[in-house]
Amino acid sequence: MSDVSNSGSLPKTEELSKESRLAAVFGGQAASIGPRIAPPCDDGASEVSTSDIVTSQIEAENGKAIQYRTCSWQKTACLLFSEYICLAIMSFPWSYSVLGLVPGLIVTALVAAVVLYTSLVLWQFCLRHPEVRDVCDIGQMLFWGKEWAWWATAAMFILNNTFIQALHVLVGSKYLNTMVKGDHVGGCQTVVFSVIVTAICWVVSLPRTFSMMSKLGFWAAIFTFVSVMLATIFTAIQERPSNYNAMSGNPTVGVFPGASTTFVAGMAAFLNISYTFIGQITLPSFIAEMRDPRDFPKSLWACTMAEIIVFSVVGGVIYAFTGNEYITSPAFGSLNDLYKKISYSFMVPTIIFLGCLYSSVTGRFILFRTFRNSRHLTDHTVLGWAAWAGILLGTWILAFIISQIIPFFNSLLAVMSSVFDCWFGFIFWGVAYFRMRRANKEIGRHESPVKDALLVVLNAFIVLLGVFFLTVGTYASVQGIMDEFRAGTVSGVFSCANNAL
Repeated sequence: MSDVSNSGSLPKTEELSKESRLAAVFGGQAASIGPRIAPPCDDGASEVSTSDIVTSQIEAENGKAIQYRTCSWQKTACLLFSEYICLAIMSFPWSYSVLGLVPGLIVTALVAAVVLYTSLVLWQFCLRHPEVRDVCDIGQMLFWGKEWAWWATAAMFILNNTFIQALHVLVGSKYLNTMVKGDHVGGCQTVVFSVIVTAICWVVSLPRTFSMMSKLGFWAAIFTFVSVMLATIFTAIQERPSNYNAMSGNPTVGVFPGASTTFVAGMAAFLNISYTFIGQITLPSFIAEMRDPRDFPKSLWACTMAEIIVFSVVGGVIYAFTGNEYITSPAFGSLNDLYKKISYSFMVPTIIFLGCLYSSVTGRFILFRTFRNSRHLTDHTVLGWAAWAGILLGTWILAFIISQIIPFFNSLLAVMSSVFDCWFGFIFWGVAYFRMRRANKEIGRHESPVKDALLVVLNAFIVLLGVFFLTVGTYASVQGIMDEFRAGTVSGVFSCANNAL
């Protein structure tokens, strides 16, 4: 880190000013670190160099067996790819079938743009406050240091991550049931498969640093890309969808929403797309383990461009060949049996890894507060490893229970998006912008009047969008679950019913 003081003084020359403006979007050494909104929590100093905080964190780990600030921007990009290039991509064809192809593609691009912007705001906040380790620290800072804000954020943080783990337990059981479809394994098959997936995920979660997890994440992202590409190709070359019937006829594609599209279905489709893009809850944890946090936008831009291309191509092509009549979610269900098993199997590393990544983020949150400034954090001690393994096991047991209580894919995505993403995807970062804007003005740093007005309107819209998710989105999600139960299309709690695609 360069020696940039807490005051966030303006660049001295026009050339540096241009470099700083570019670095504020794309990252790099010229990134200008602005003023804090609150003093550092650890030492209470009001004037501390943000670069000194990062330097002291790295120096404190020198010689330790377990070092955390070790990630390059390339390793962080691997973490982002593994988080975003995931099974939820296979819900995009269904979302497009509800919204219509053109609105679906537009929503994909717009949501990606909003998430990119809010992620940059989050990064700028973390540059000003490099001591924060997770979104809970940020939540307390944003809401004027109130203790209730920390506890409320912590509760949502743990629940959100555990819901994502539950989703991967659910999908893992779907995969195993799909592979043995038609064969009777014995006992309560779906629950047994869920237990097996939970146990495997717990073991894979055990690495302590994101540097190690990024290596696993790289291969998970590669396998996922192969999986969705194979599914897309197979959908195009198979004679007809697996669930084809003569009564429904050939697949039809809607350019715009059909007359039968309900508000609840439209919201569920919108929330599914949003959920796949919104992952800011993990970003503070990733940034906290980067050797140079100023490089984070490089990882972010690389991942965002890949997301837009992959999501749009996979969603559009699969929808074009399955149409409104034969689309399923995940879209593997529209493939003939052999194609389904081949493409679905390449998704296994991500089914396992992504849940593990969120479990690891939760584990860090608990471990760093349990053993703050303790050797159990940075040395290989029996107590440190036992606590780490126990914390992870607890998160996976809770995830298993949730997966058996809410055993349906689309509705679980919609619930998670409306209840949690409203805060971690929108509201937090709109508030962060206004807090940083005020801190800038206090030291005399101002944007041009036009740019300032546009940013104020944009961030007010982002906050209102989060409120919309929380209110209207939650209503639509709950109503969708009720409709599914009334229609008898989902199994009951802790059901032994085969949930194969």
